Amino acid sequence: MDNKPGLFGQKHSSRDYTKAECWGKNQFNSSFPASLVAYMFSKGIKPVYLCTSSTNAVQHNYIDAEQLLGINPLSDDAFYNFEAGFPQYEKYYQGEREKIDLVMMNRATSATLTGLEVKLTALPDNTTKKLDESMWGTEIVMRPPTICFLVCSICANYNTPAKKERLRSMLRVVPQINHWEEAEEVLSHYSEIEHSVLAVSSDMCRKQKPLIIQPIWKTEGNKMKLKDDCLDVFVWSNLSIIQMCCGEENNAVKKINRFNRTIIWIYKMLLDYVTYDTFDYKRIIRLQSYNLANDKAFALPGTKSHQFLKCSELTHPRISKNEIKNIILGGGQDLLSPERRFDAVLVNSPDIFE
Repeated sequence: MDNKPGLFGQKHSSRDYTKAECWGKNQFNSSFPASLVAYMFSKGIKPVYLCTSSTNAVQHNYIDAEQLLGINPLSDDAFYNFEAGFPQYEKYYQGEREKIDLVMMNRATSATLTGLEVKLTALPDNTTKKLDESMWGTEIVMRPPTICFLVCSICANYNTPAKKERLRSMLRVVPQINHWEEAEEVLSHYSEIEHSVLAVSSDMCRKQKPLIIQPIWKTEGNKMKLKDDCLDVFVWSNLSIIQMCCGEENNAVKKINRFNRTIIWIYKMLLDYVTYDTFDYKRIIRLQSYNLANDKAFALPGTKSHQFLKCSELTHPRISKNEIKNIILGGGQDLLSPERRFDAVLVNSPDIFE
């Protein structure tokens, strides 16, 4: 029996879990979710998959971990490469290469299989902790690189001359904008911009793919104590992320907020792709900030995320706190630093490892 610190299912990883630095706040937040997915796979439990219909309605399905990761997560060929480049997307954007949270690779072939962002989220968040438990939600913070990866995943679906022309035709509904950095000029065409992005989403609904792994960890309201049924995994497709930014009446958009801005970014990146074959995503984000900080694309509060996530798995997550000891192995919990809430709650719950 191997008693070294480790995480379930990760036989081969870019992180050495015998070293304390691999249990730091940022690394644990992507390492643990990957092993949670593998553990659920071992039990035959599929993550909830948020994807969109041809009418851009978000709907729930289930996704097998093998389909999500591109390989059996327990296979000896599975390599968990964290904070790595994803070559399949790098040809679509210019400049410094962005690292994505998890790149799954096949050790036998050295092939990169999937690139996924990971967002470990607390349930409830501050906006829903005082509501009835049936209304709890999580805050989801979206970084600009995630929007870049989202657009790359769309470009990959329109990667031949004929398909690129099809994409171009859907973008043409927006009149020419000469000064993208000027909010007033862009705002006057916002409804067409959003309509165009949604047309693209509808067009490729059969080709959507997973982009974000969002595990939830559920506490007793605002207490630092895990619920007995405390862990589950939601997966967002690339197209379902777009829906986080929609929902306002277009006519009511008088000022560009972070959600509108994200839709504008998506449109402009796609427009540059069909025009120049690549897009300079950092330049677009810098010039089209519209007096909003660029540290994040947007943050969706629990009051808003609830409408997307609500299901029996949100109310009653399928993995219990007593199973965490099957995921964190070999005393790995002793290497955690209680810098973030989930780390802290585990450190303060020694009984679950007994």
